[in-house]
Amino acid sequence: MAARRRVNRSTESVDNYLKAILSLGGAEECRVTIKALADRLSVAPASVTNMLQKLALSPAPLVEYERHRGVRLSSAGKRRALEVVRHHRLIETFLYQVLDYPLEELHEEAERLEHFISERFEQRIAAKLGDPRTDPHGHSIPTMEGKMPRGERLVRESIVLADVVEEDGTYVVDSVADRDAHNLRLIEACGITPGARLRVRKIASSGGYSVRTGRSSKAVELSREVALDVRIVRRTK
Repeated sequence: MAARRRVNRSTESVDNYLKAILSLGGAEECRVTIKALADRLSVAPASVTNMLQKLALSPAPLVEYERHRGVRLSSAGKRRALEVVRHHRLIETFLYQVLDYPLEELHEEAERLEHFISERFEQRIAAKLGDPRTDPHGHSIPTMEGKMPRGERLVRESIVLADVVEEDGTYVVDSVADRDAHNLRLIEACGITPGARLRVRKIASSGGYSVRTGRSSKAVELSREVALDVRIVRRTK
């Protein structure tokens, strides 16, 4: 396999753009709007437009950008985005399993390191961890070749807990978002972790959710804001 390019701090902003486009669905035919990207990155729309124009006009374009139509990743951009996602999720798993980092501290630490680790270091982390398929938050880890594990997507088929509209139901936690440390601490304290079984009841009066984990008879109430950070799949058996 051809050696991948070295990364330095000048590419950190580019990597963050590529990851954001990927997470917003811009890896295939779907195009991501300037507004959506600006909101995700907390950057002014004009700055987003300037960056996308540079990425689209570079000798090896990382994005396909058209004014008023939005942006999607080129093949090279998708490969790089998945490489950085792999770095991030492997680092989170290493910090959690080997260095005993708290779950809510993983994302921020991995954000600092993901752009700069070497291919050799990446391989050694993966080998040490037994080539994991998911990170501690339940997110799929791309392969060394820049693809998702067979049969999996960047975000697997699931729904956000806040989208539950039935009176009640039983679900399994697919993943939890890692961007908000406060919400993550609350979620973990409630026993809501990947693979956990949840019994969910929507609370009409507050718009929140009553949740029981596993076989517990004790219910905890989650606000809609926190419920937005939990992805679940319906339990079929």
